Amino acid sequence: MHTLTTLRLRLQLLCVATLTFTITACGGGDAEVTSTPLPPPTEQPVVNYTGPAASTDDVANFKRALWDNMATAERCGACHVQGKQSPTFARNDDINLAYSDTGSLVDLSRPSESRLVTKVGGGHNCWLTSDSACADIMTTWITDWAGQSQAQNQATEIELQAPIAKVPGATRNFPDSPALFEATVYPLLQTYCVSCHTNSATIPISPYFSSSDVNEAYEAAKDRINLDRPEDSRFVVRLRDEFHNCWRDCQQDGEALRVAIDAMANDIPLTELADNLVNSNALSLFDGTLASGGGRFEQNTIAKWEFKTGSGNTAFDTSGVDPALDLTLSGDYNWVGGYGIQLADGKAQGSTTTSRKLYELILGSGEFAIEAWVAPANVTQEGPARIVSYSGGRDRRNVTLGQTLYNYDVLLRQDNTDTNGEPALSTADADEVLQAALQHVVVNYDANNQRRLFVNGEFTGDVDTVEAGSLLDWDDSFAFVLGNEVSGDVPWAGTIRMVAIHNRTLAEDEILQNFDAGVGQQYYLLFGISELIDTPESYIVFEVSQFDSYSYLFAEPFFVSLDPNATISEAAVQGMRIGINGRESFAGQVFATLNTTISADNYTLGNGQPLSRQGTIIPLEKGPELDEFFLTFEVLGDNTDVRVEALPPAPALGADIAAQAEVGVRHFAEINASMAHLTGVPMSTTAVNDTFTQLKQQLPSTTNVTSFLAANQMAITQLAIRYCDTLVETDSLRNAYFPDFDFTLPASTAYSTARRVNVVEPILSTMLGSNIATQANTDSVRVEVNALIDRLTTCDGGTSCTAQYSRTVAKASCAAVLGSATMLIQ
Repeated sequence: MHTLTTLRLRLQLLCVATLTFTITACGGGDAEVTSTPLPPPTEQPVVNYTGPAASTDDVANFKRALWDNMATAERCGACHVQGKQSPTFARNDDINLAYSDTGSLVDLSRPSESRLVTKVGGGHNCWLTSDSACADIMTTWITDWAGQSQAQNQATEIELQAPIAKVPGATRNFPDSPALFEATVYPLLQTYCVSCHTNSATIPISPYFSSSDVNEAYEAAKDRINLDRPEDSRFVVRLRDEFHNCWRDCQQDGEALRVAIDAMANDIPLTELADNLVNSNALSLFDGTLASGGGRFEQNTIAKWEFKTGSGNTAFDTSGVDPALDLTLSGDYNWVGGYGIQLADGKAQGSTTTSRKLYELILGSGEFAIEAWVAPANVTQEGPARIVSYSGGRDRRNVTLGQTLYNYDVLLRQDNTDTNGEPALSTADADEVLQAALQHVVVNYDANNQRRLFVNGEFTGDVDTVEAGSLLDWDDSFAFVLGNEVSGDVPWAGTIRMVAIHNRTLAEDEILQNFDAGVGQQYYLLFGISELIDTPESYIVFEVSQFDSYSYLFAEPFFVSLDPNATISEAAVQGMRIGINGRESFAGQVFATLNTTISADNYTLGNGQPLSRQGTIIPLEKGPELDEFFLTFEVLGDNTDVRVEALPPAPALGADIAAQAEVGVRHFAEINASMAHLTGVPMSTTAVNDTFTQLKQQLPSTTNVTSFLAANQMAITQLAIRYCDTLVETDSLRNAYFPDFDFTLPASTAYSTARRVNVVEPILSTMLGSNIATQANTDSVRVEVNALIDRLTTCDGGTSCTAQYSRTVAKASCAAVLGSATMLIQ
């Protein structure tokens, strides 16, 4: 994961403008801004406006950014127009009157808090199947208007908001055993929800809280049960208020589940805060000040996916640029908590019709940027495995961002590359830029700088040797896809947290700006400590996000007072720990060793005082809506909680163990990757991939040489034969590997002493390498391979010595070395 930036009291958001205008509404002074507008989208919403012209530049900005998008009949234009429902902000007779009616419905300083956003986010006439997606799109339109109503790059501020002070309360926590759940709630779920919410259903719908496996059902049900307020449980609300698949009467069915949850909760004892603790006030995640995405540069964003929906099979394009390029999820995929999708052998693909938006807007500018937050599942993927692709199959594309082992690859179709976008631009092997961790990746392309790759805000240094060309050869019939090829045969495994397409390149400072903005649900949590020290309105602030479906990330705490006139009193801070649901978390207590002092000398007005640069992971328990956090301290000011650490048990006497081997063997994944590298045959090739899948469990699972079995060697031999067979039978691979050997000759002639070196030497030089101190002696291996060829070519000159048999001998020679200790031992 990227290095966390220093938290500040005020997070700067860069607001960009796209037209020249004078501010006339929503506060602020006059300012002029000049910039190049975006090219028009592929398909503008159709609104028949013939009324008076906009009276001011800000009214014109309102019309272009917001009214043109929301005033269509399928959105707000069917009701909120003249003569119908008030307020008439979508009226089409006079744009100036529509502008006036919109003033109280938008907050240009905090677009996400606008009344228009909260209404559609609450389900009011959302035009999509996801209320949150409608809210995000409405926020984008209002943000676009706000960007045109402020000076270019003028900083607006998100101020930390003082939360309502809450004392950490007694709470109930789920027991480890599912017994109570099985006796109370589970019978209702098993009886009435089993036709859908189980993996054995005809059309299985996640979550599987009706699974026949009670442990699986219990885990899936936890974040839908509120033990402290059973009536607010998601199960109850879904039936009682949202009328979801009720089996009798929705009110009665919701009550039945409430009673069952109440019965379960009554048998779970309260977890009460210990009297000796020195603790802060308590907060839930959503009590914090929203911080994620703040300061992102998105002036030229034409498509964006943030994966906030969390369920279903649609990833919504929330860029606000029509037509929306929504993606359909299929195959093996899961939604990730805190926004994101996890792909194994799945994909998210748009239609060719809506994908054409990318073709038109990128060709109009002649340049683009692909931006993604991704976490590869491993560093053994080849193909390259497709992360982001706009293509028509595994050998035809406009552009692709992919993975090959530790490298990112960019394939781009332009004048000086082929229809598959090759030669590719790849990061250097030795740099191992790609890691199996969350990374921010940007691909830029323009005529001046060609292809450029940035990872975690920094240019990788890889120079594109292909001369830049035009994009006019792009194919508008291709489809946009994430995590695979459109043909479904080049999957990528990993997690995607956000993807954005820009039809201009991102400048280096803009890339760094977007990297610093982060991704996912991020909040500033302000833990009140005013009652414990002498500084008024004092807080210890963490940046907190839901890291994944199982944990929260707490990062870089700092001290701040929200009273600008406060005198900062000196106070010691030692042994800070994070509490959750009435008790200190059993994991992630990296701040327990904190030992610092809050003082006026270290405090900066507007930024506070940093306490630590560290971050930590805290396990998720009930979910972000229900988990309650607080802080405890061993020392805070004059308050002390004396803790006596238990004496550790005396260490046991060490036992003598047998001497360990100084060498090891490659395990199954390493063997597969090594064979692919040594033969040049991609791991994704169908023949070798199928064989590897069949043999995977028979291959070594550990690197301990003493656990190596004869069965392991048999599997290695079979896999080596498959790789060598594919190598020799694939014309392009064979000709590249054995360029000087004539496979058209019969074996008795082809393997004469003078000719056989053209098979033996490529195998030895590639598979044994050179200047490797611990590798097998090349001369010894050469003798063995020649002896094998002698035995195989001792034939009667008949059918057994045909040209086809020459290939068989090459395969055997290849497999003999590839499947030997020269590859296996490490």
